[in-house]
Amino acid sequence: MLHLLTYAPAPPPEVTTTAQSCLRPVGLRGCGGKMAAAGAIERSFLEISGAERERPRHFREFTVCGVGTVPAVAGAVKYSESAGGFYYVESGKLFSVTRNRFIHWKTSGDTLELVEESLDINLLNNAVHLKFQNCSVLPGGVHVSETQNHVIILIVTNQTVHRLLLPHPSRMYRSELVTDSQMQSIFTDIGKVDFRDPCNHQLIPSVPGLFSNSTASAAWLSSDGEALFALPSASGGIFVLKLPPHDIPGMTSVVELKQSSVMQRLLIGWMPTAIRGDQGPSDRPISLAVHCVEHNAFIFALCQDHKLRMWSFQDQMCLMVADMLEYVPVNKDLRLIAGTGHKLRLAYSPSLGLYLGVYMHAPKHGQFCVFQLVTTENNRYSLDHISSLFTSQETLIDFALTSTDIWALWHDAENQTVVKYINFEHNIAGQWNQVFMQPLPEEEIIIRDDQDPREVYLQNLFTPGRFINAALCKALQIFCRGTERDLDLSWTELKKEVTLAVENELQGNVTEYEFSQEEFRSLQQEFWCKFYACCLQYQEALSRPLALHLNPHTNMMCLLKKGYLSFLVPSSLVDHLYLLPDESLVTEDETAIADDVDVARDVICLIKCLRLIGESLTMDMSIMMEMNCYNLQSPEKAAEQILEDLITIDEGNVMEDICSKLQEIRNPVHAIGLIIREMDYETEVEMEKGFDPAQPLNIRINLSQLYGSGTAGHIVCRGVCKIASTRFLICRDLLILQQLLMRLGDTVMLGAGQLFQAQQDLLHRTAPLLLSYHLIKWGSQCLATDVPVDTLESNLQHLSVLELTDSSTLMANKLVSSPQTIVELFFQEVARKHIISHLFSQPKASLTQSEMNWPEMVTTITNYFLQLLWPSSPGCLFLECLMGNCQYVQLQDYIQLLHPWCQVNVGSCRFMLGRCYLVTGEGQKALECFCQAASEVGKEEFLDRLIRSEDGEIVSTPRMQYYDKVLRLLDVVGLPELVIQLATSAMTEAGDDWKSQATLRTCIFKHHLDLGHNSQAYEALTQIPDSSRQLDCLRQLVVVLCERSQLQDLVEFPYVNLHNEVVGIIESRARAVDLMTHNYYELLYAFHIYRHNYRKAGTVMFEYGMRLGREVRTLRGLEKQGNCYLAAINCLRLIRPEYAWIVQPASGAVYDRPGASPKRNHDGECTAAPTNRQIEILELADLERECSLARIRLTLAQHDPSAVAVAGSSSAEEMVTLLVQAGLFDTAISLCQTFKLSLTPVFEGLAFKCIKLQFGGETAQAEAWAWLATNQLSSVITTKDSSATDEAWRLLSTYLERYKVQNNLYHYCVINKLLSHGVPLPNWLINSYKKVDAAELLRLYLNYDLLEEAVDLVSEYVDAVLGKGHQYFGIEFPLSATAPMVWLPYSSIDQLLHALGENSANTHNIALSQKILDKLEDYQQKVDKATRDLIFRRHL
Repeated sequence: MLHLLTYAPAPPPEVTTTAQSCLRPVGLRGCGGKMAAAGAIERSFLEISGAERERPRHFREFTVCGVGTVPAVAGAVKYSESAGGFYYVESGKLFSVTRNRFIHWKTSGDTLELVEESLDINLLNNAVHLKFQNCSVLPGGVHVSETQNHVIILIVTNQTVHRLLLPHPSRMYRSELVTDSQMQSIFTDIGKVDFRDPCNHQLIPSVPGLFSNSTASAAWLSSDGEALFALPSASGGIFVLKLPPHDIPGMTSVVELKQSSVMQRLLIGWMPTAIRGDQGPSDRPISLAVHCVEHNAFIFALCQDHKLRMWSFQDQMCLMVADMLEYVPVNKDLRLIAGTGHKLRLAYSPSLGLYLGVYMHAPKHGQFCVFQLVTTENNRYSLDHISSLFTSQETLIDFALTSTDIWALWHDAENQTVVKYINFEHNIAGQWNQVFMQPLPEEEIIIRDDQDPREVYLQNLFTPGRFINAALCKALQIFCRGTERDLDLSWTELKKEVTLAVENELQGNVTEYEFSQEEFRSLQQEFWCKFYACCLQYQEALSRPLALHLNPHTNMMCLLKKGYLSFLVPSSLVDHLYLLPDESLVTEDETAIADDVDVARDVICLIKCLRLIGESLTMDMSIMMEMNCYNLQSPEKAAEQILEDLITIDEGNVMEDICSKLQEIRNPVHAIGLIIREMDYETEVEMEKGFDPAQPLNIRINLSQLYGSGTAGHIVCRGVCKIASTRFLICRDLLILQQLLMRLGDTVMLGAGQLFQAQQDLLHRTAPLLLSYHLIKWGSQCLATDVPVDTLESNLQHLSVLELTDSSTLMANKLVSSPQTIVELFFQEVARKHIISHLFSQPKASLTQSEMNWPEMVTTITNYFLQLLWPSSPGCLFLECLMGNCQYVQLQDYIQLLHPWCQVNVGSCRFMLGRCYLVTGEGQKALECFCQAASEVGKEEFLDRLIRSEDGEIVSTPRMQYYDKVLRLLDVVGLPELVIQLATSAMTEAGDDWKSQATLRTCIFKHHLDLGHNSQAYEALTQIPDSSRQLDCLRQLVVVLCERSQLQDLVEFPYVNLHNEVVGIIESRARAVDLMTHNYYELLYAFHIYRHNYRKAGTVMFEYGMRLGREVRTLRGLEKQGNCYLAAINCLRLIRPEYAWIVQPASGAVYDRPGASPKRNHDGECTAAPTNRQIEILELADLERECSLARIRLTLAQHDPSAVAVAGSSSAEEMVTLLVQAGLFDTAISLCQTFKLSLTPVFEGLAFKCIKLQFGGETAQAEAWAWLATNQLSSVITTKDSSATDEAWRLLSTYLERYKVQNNLYHYCVINKLLSHGVPLPNWLINSYKKVDAAELLRLYLNYDLLEEAVDLVSEYVDAVLGKGHQYFGIEFPLSATAPMVWLPYSSIDQLLHALGENSANTHNIALSQKILDKLEDYQQKVDKATRDLIFRRHL
């Protein structure tokens, strides 16, 4: 059995014990339990670039003024570039603020570049450039220490030493819970540092013996806070410059440590007094290292004489001298020359002590010696030799030491970077473990004839993981020489600038106006090749390694390069075996691969065969397999074709070698199956959806940020890309090998039936494996696109309809930052939290004590990430993430590459593809996908979650719930045609479920109505089985068609079994809405007319007219009221007379209006509805009278607009008054006659107007003509003497003559009105009334005390009775014996005489009284005579 999950290097025991305890042991997919747990194979590592691909890192620039420094002279020593790093002590603790946080730097001449990195949180203001005036930073001259409150950076230049005091991260944040995805770096406030502070900056004194050109230095912080700098002296000793603690004033001092154990202090003035020894220049230290122990510091110096010296700073003496040549086998030649390339490193373990690593440089080879420092009881120190390791590499750049391993960085003879590591205790064979470095991009780009050179070069330049942003920017600067360009560009902007620059350069060098397409293509390829070569040069320069950076707490190894930082991650066993060089594969420990040695040998032989195949493939063959996968063609056929080509062009008898190696494999089928199982992640592992709620909040929040930075995400995703790329090659070669096995048949010892198994099982398992890794590789290189805010908001709205916004795959959407790949997007948004919560869901030990091991963590996370990315995984979180982050084009491409061969999550893929089509406006394709996905509901996890109700209640079948969600989505998107189609197709699924039927038919109705398909909407409405829903839809139909003015459709629908309902709806709407903006009454009228129900139509219009008069106090309302009454009259005239009646509609607002608030009395109690209302029947004549009244109202409103407010609901009696006031007397008389009212108000009103005119001025006269013109006079007088007053009197006279009544009431009222206002009666009126009722006229005179007029009237009346002027009093026959009897108003005459006699002193009254008496005497005499004559005649 194979061993899969082992890691190298093995961490220190005190680290691995706690680190492993924090992880739950889980069976990772891809392991399959096929690897043995025993045996630890030292695995190779992969380099993963952590370079930023966005804008180049923004460095803040600071200049450190060199007070007292001397400018460099020509020919001065130039120091090489160097780099280094610092790890926080608690960087490996799970709940530390400094977890996964470190500092790295690079020095170049006078510049120091400092960067703080975090794998958990994106740090702000984390990069600074310090420029030291007149000084050069020594290689290795940067040393960082940390205290409880500060991070102290000690810097050594060739002339000065500096101390930078920065806040410790644990003191920068107020709360222990850091919930933001970004934090401030410790360099944020570096601008506040005073670089000229003498306490933190000093010149290196010109001490005699101090070696000025040495690059060796060391610095440390004492337990008292003093900053100490160690520099080599030319005499072999060490100068130590001491700065006082930053918060305690003190003096700077220099101490020289000499081998004679004599120490001289130089306190003030920098003048040395040290006693010089006899050491030669060969004693000069070339590498220094310091180890602090409590209050002491041990300084280790590796010198040119090949000796290692150990100094005690506290005791100021040399404690030990060891000759390193004693451990070098051949040392004679080395003793004669001074050591120049030796290096010294220390590694301390609390349990194992201090280890020293010494690299002894010799021409053409080198040697590592590892020692352990031991002490005796007498405080004597010695070195215990642990191991000596030899290497043939010549140029060592750097090496790092742990308590178990040595990591080394070389440049080989071809100037290529080589990194290897070895366990110096247990590696007996001295075999170094490989680190596979990231290769530079291809030097030559092959362009096929069918490809565009520009597109090919752009793809190669901007494919993630090939070129860093800085290299492209520098190449662009060179290419656009002399042009100032803003290079703070995003990835997309940079791509545009590069395209523009190359095209401009091309056009600038074209001299001819016309040339062939081939010539243009050649020129285009030439200039793009030129730019590509420039980029390649800068990429190579920026990739030059400077140092290794090892964190012993987490075993994280970084490679510090000139332009960026890269990380080393372990490779899996299969990748390790496939990538190992042949010489290393031969020496691989078979027992570490599998428990069965024969199986291990089979695996190794199989790997060798695969490598032979891979090495023999041409570029065209490799491209063929890639294109077949991308074009969804069969990989098996491609493998078969490639095998044919290999056999055809077999060079060097490769196929023969492969066949011979196959003969060495005992059981090829088993070995192939083992390799396949190692690479297959298709196993179902349940991963938690979130953190364990039982964990405290601070722990959950802290864990949620683990590996949350962009750098960590990039590392994991690039690691996945490398794994996918490597395993794609393995699967490709495996497919070709299986085709070869099938061709060879029984010649390879397959045994009975195994050929069939190889063909049917292994071959068909390898092809999906190949396609899976091709798909993951494609996703790792596919860039995510920028998403506008409005698109995100629209997407969020759609997801909320689907109730997916709470899904863990759909985080708070934000602008995707290009050039993030879709795999990186998935890791940062979704996968990381899933993985971390799964790892720490059930801790076996206290999490607060846990430490992390980088190789274990990154491998575990990568494996889990591959599970989530695996195409045939039962969950589809990756697809959900793409959908939730609006990566629709990428999602379409992914599903297209996935669909033909992967039958897992088919329904989910179709659903998400449908969503993509919706966004791109391809509605019919989306509908087709949604319908296809319906068949998979209930079978897939995503679709089950999609149909899950928020309240957990299942109201219908799962498929109907699915249709409901999709219908709601289509509704929100605004595609009613698709809603109708999908709802119609879902009807068959609903079956006998009447609730679902009602829902679907309601949906169909709604969207037909929205589209204006009125007939289809009505048809859907009639088929709704739920009466309540049907009534709601009917109400909606009425309202919508009314608003659209599509009344003909509304009226003409048959409404089978819905007639009363639609009438009720229209009536309720008519009574509930404003009359002038909605025409529901007219609609209802048309509805009844269409059905020949004239009585109801008349009732509707009469009610409409009533409400118009009551509620609409406008001229337009009065006009409509008249028309309504006319329409009602017409309706009744169409009915037989015995049926021509209607019921009087209720007056007032007593309709039962839907939603109306109850009426309350003044106590707040609801008033009871009126009951037993008397029903009033209206006939045709009643309607005609109402119509007449309506017309008169309109006439009044037109004449006097101010009367509109009161005319609408006024009764006939009230209207008479209003008409009289307006002067419309003809109209008023007509109204009175229509409603059989007395004309008294008319005559009184006209009399009053005459009075006003009589005494009014010219203004009144002018105004009177307006109302006089509205009344028809018997004749028109146009003389100049005629006035408005005259016309008014004449009108009154005309009316009195025209409208005579019994008892002459109108004369009486007019005269009474005139007399009441003291107006003399006009003669015509007196004469007129004398003819009809002289006695009443007398009484009126008496009532108003007009005695003289009364006397005259009596006198005239007596004369008329006696025959003198009897025609003026209407007396046909005066007094005579032959005429009828006559009479006098004696009562009134007696009242007159009484009134005249009341004032006996008034001679005038007495005269008048006597006059009457005389007349009466005369009358009596004549009456007596006439009476006697009458009696006489009767007796004849």
